[in-house]
Amino acid sequence: MAENDLSAIWLTLKLASVVTLLLLLIGTPISWWLARTRSRLKGVVGAIVALPLVLPPTVLGFYLLVVMGPHGPVGKLTEALGIGMLPFTFPGLVIASVFYSMPFVVQPIQNAFEAIGDRPLEAAATLRASPWDAFWSVAVPLARPGFLSGAILGFAHTVGEFGIVLMIGGNIPDKTRVVSVQIYDHVEALEYTAAHWLAGGMVLFSFLVLLGLYTFNPARRKSL
Repeated sequence: MAENDLSAIWLTLKLASVVTLLLLLIGTPISWWLARTRSRLKGVVGAIVALPLVLPPTVLGFYLLVVMGPHGPVGKLTEALGIGMLPFTFPGLVIASVFYSMPFVVQPIQNAFEAIGDRPLEAAATLRASPWDAFWSVAVPLARPGFLSGAILGFAHTVGEFGIVLMIGGNIPDKTRVVSVQIYDHVEALEYTAAHWLAGGMVLFSFLVLLGLYTFNPARRKSL
């Protein structure tokens, strides 16, 4: 396997790992709020979180590019802070991937929180557990299958990104060129053997992810 292919694989795994970690940190409070709130905004927030499921990646990538560009609010802020422009950088790729993979992490965790119900939390409250203690000692352990599903799906979905990666990250070797873009480059250059190796690896990876998800997470398997 060529050095460029190995570099793209490493960058893809790095991106997926960082994005999955960030999504677990960001998605957990969002999932908890969506599972517990009775606010009228629940539908609006839920729809915003789920948008990447139906929105073409190029559309989401285009608007993120506008927002993070030199004339966008985020771009002006990063320029004022001396950070520079985020498009066509690894941090910009991470931010775009967080938005694009969010529903794949938030929704399984939200479903797991909703499945817990009120009784375990009420029982914890009668034992004088604070809401914070009840969350970490009762809700999170009971929602473990949802966290497992969310982490696996978020990681796998980030690995398989293409459209939004190309819009925000471009095709810069060792910086933003991930496996999906590398496969595209091989096909464009008529290097079908190299493309077969990477594409076959992606197929095997996807199969193993789903196999693990259905094998080691019975709760997820029963729900489908």
